[in-house]
Amino acid sequence: MSPMNRYWTLADHPVPAWPGPDTFELREAPIPKPGPGQALTRTIYVSLDPYQWGYKRRGVEPKGAPCHARTVAQVVESRIDGLAPGDFVFCTNGWAEYGLMGDGVERPAYMIPRKLDPARGRISQAVGVLGMLGLTAYAGMILQCDPKPGETVVVSAASGGVGQIAGQLARLRDARVLGIAGKDEKCRYVADELGFDACVSHLSPTFAQDLAAACPAGVDVYFENVGGAVFDAVLPLFNPGSRMTICGLIAHYGDAPEANAGAELAKRAKARGVTVSNLFVGDYVADHQDEFLADMGDWVAKGEVKYLEDIREGLETLPAAFAEMLKGGNFGKMLVRVSDDPTL
Repeated sequence: MSPMNRYWTLADHPVPAWPGPDTFELREAPIPKPGPGQALTRTIYVSLDPYQWGYKRRGVEPKGAPCHARTVAQVVESRIDGLAPGDFVFCTNGWAEYGLMGDGVERPAYMIPRKLDPARGRISQAVGVLGMLGLTAYAGMILQCDPKPGETVVVSAASGGVGQIAGQLARLRDARVLGIAGKDEKCRYVADELGFDACVSHLSPTFAQDLAAACPAGVDVYFENVGGAVFDAVLPLFNPGSRMTICGLIAHYGDAPEANAGAELAKRAKARGVTVSNLFVGDYVADHQDEFLADMGDWVAKGEVKYLEDIREGLETLPAAFAEMLKGGNFGKMLVRVSDDPTL
């Protein structure tokens, strides 16, 4: 074991609108020792998600602490009953090589650490299709929007971590599913591999017209991951009684931290008679986690839900991978593997 724990933290200067080359600083500190009811874990996968930039811009993270992120790790030393060295866990080590989990370790209330069973799927999926991303898609699409057979469902950022899952869940409900993505290869993947009925590119100079042509019967369900010009193109197509889940607003994450883009978007949608649900997935963990894992695990095992990961290698790549993800440069769920995965 390395005698020191390397980690990335925000540099000690004002946080910019979007991350740049000097936004983060690589530091090191002694590897922590687990106390009673705690375990030391070695990070394997770090999940990079758009919401994390909002955490940083709003000052949610303690100054000088490792950048927040959901992680998959392996237990090195344990003082937790039922958890032994070698076990794999979902936890929140953040952008660090090592971290503690258990009693007294600060974490968001809805990110509950849990032991993983590699036999139920790749361990990386615990921060993806079998984790918070999958539950977000499940809660937003199935529990909130409840698409009906024959309805038109539109999903923005359709090749991303949440979007690819949400669209496939709507397809399992026999809805007509339209994706919105960027590059042509992403659009082809969404239509050809994920089975969406069509996919349009928001990079097209005729995007709004392309979207309208692809939705001749209007839009009944919209799964929002982007905001901005993408939402502006979808809004006129809403049918009476349509439903929308606001999962993400990546186009607005560079806005001033005090700006509440979600509230403004909800006001605009309600003016069109649309039921808007501002999704906070923590509300669903306690009531639906077991149901979700059973359903999604079965769909993934049967190949009814496919899932693409974009995995980068090495702790050093975290800042660049994060900035690329915020610009839409990832193709699938963005992860960084910071140490060896013994299950591969």
